[in-house]
Amino acid sequence: MPGITYYGTGRRKTSVARVRLVPGSGRFVVNGQPVEEYFPLRSLQTIVERPLKVTGNLGKFDVLAKVEGGGITGQAGAVRHGIARALLRVDEILRPTLKKEGLLTRDPRMKERKKYGLKKARRAPQFSKR
Repeated sequence: MPGITYYGTGRRKTSVARVRLVPGSGRFVVNGQPVEEYFPLRSLQTIVERPLKVTGNLGKFDVLAKVEGGGITGQAGAVRHGIARALLRVDEILRPTLKKEGLLTRDPRMKERKKYGLKKARRAPQFSKR
C-alpha cells in the first residue's frame, strides 16, 4: 500500500462517496470496477474527471472510490465532490480554482418529502365532484 493517501467525502442527493487519491498513473476505480464499467455513459465519466481536469492533475493520481445510495447520476456527482475535497488535502492552493468551477459546493437539492393527504410531495388526489 502506498504511503501517501488523500481522502475526501462527497455527497449528492442520497449518494455518499468515500474517495481516496493515491499518487499514480491516473486510473479510476469505483466500487472495485473501472470507471468505464461503473459509469457507462461518457457524460458521467466527464463529470467524475472534471476536478482533476480543471486542476491539471488528470494523470497524476489514482482514484479509488466507494459509493453507495441513490442513482448513477447522483453517485457520479458524489464522486466528483469527493475528488474535489480530496484535492484540497493535496494542495490548498487549488481551492480558488475548484471554488470558481463550483466543485466544492455540495448540491443541496434533495427529494421533497411526501405530505399527508397527498399522493406525493405535491400531487393531490384526483378531484371528483361526487
